[in-house]
Amino acid sequence: MDIPLNVDVFCSNEQVCGRSVCIILNPVTKEITHFVVRTKEMIHLEYLVPVEFIVESTPHKILLRCSRHQLAQFRSFTHVEYLDPVDVDYEHLPTMYEPGGLGMWPYGVDNDYISAVPVEDIPHGELGVHRGAHVEARDGRIGRVDEFLVNPENSHITHLVLREGHLWGQKDVTIPISEIDRIADDVVYLKLDKQTIAQMPGISIKRWWR
Repeated sequence: MDIPLNVDVFCSNEQVCGRSVCIILNPVTKEITHFVVRTKEMIHLEYLVPVEFIVESTPHKILLRCSRHQLAQFRSFTHVEYLDPVDVDYEHLPTMYEPGGLGMWPYGVDNDYISAVPVEDIPHGELGVHRGAHVEARDGRIGRVDEFLVNPENSHITHLVLREGHLWGQKDVTIPISEIDRIADDVVYLKLDKQTIAQMPGISIKRWWR
């Protein structure tokens, strides 16, 4: 079963209820426990959906056995923390101004503002992997995560679909789980080197502008 990222997610009434944006997995067992659905409303909401709610999955869509109302009952994936920029040690945070305030980086007319920082609520002991997460071979970066293939009986990952190459010469390479060394936050480390991966057969990626 595919669990593709950045594809439309359909609820039980076959209406599009959002898009898949992240996979949540146990890094020890390499079991996928949830995936994240981002709604398509003007103000996006993101929900943690257990993989048990997937009825059907293809490289182009995911069908759920829940309604849009039931989707909204799942645990939210993100929350917003408000920080005083004076108290933090880093810059370039998204900024929320009080009414009447005006700011232009790096200057501001009103200093009474706070920074709104979205934070992902990943379950304890698990990791989130987004589409485009880096894939590292033994001798350096080789490509990005395209999707995962899982065993539908136990939700364990069987293969990683690696998007290898540059924009005009990309291909998908299927990497068996046995060749994955470990998975960290948005980084997948392989046991293989670049030369070995380059020699593996792949499927050319078809782009809409071709």
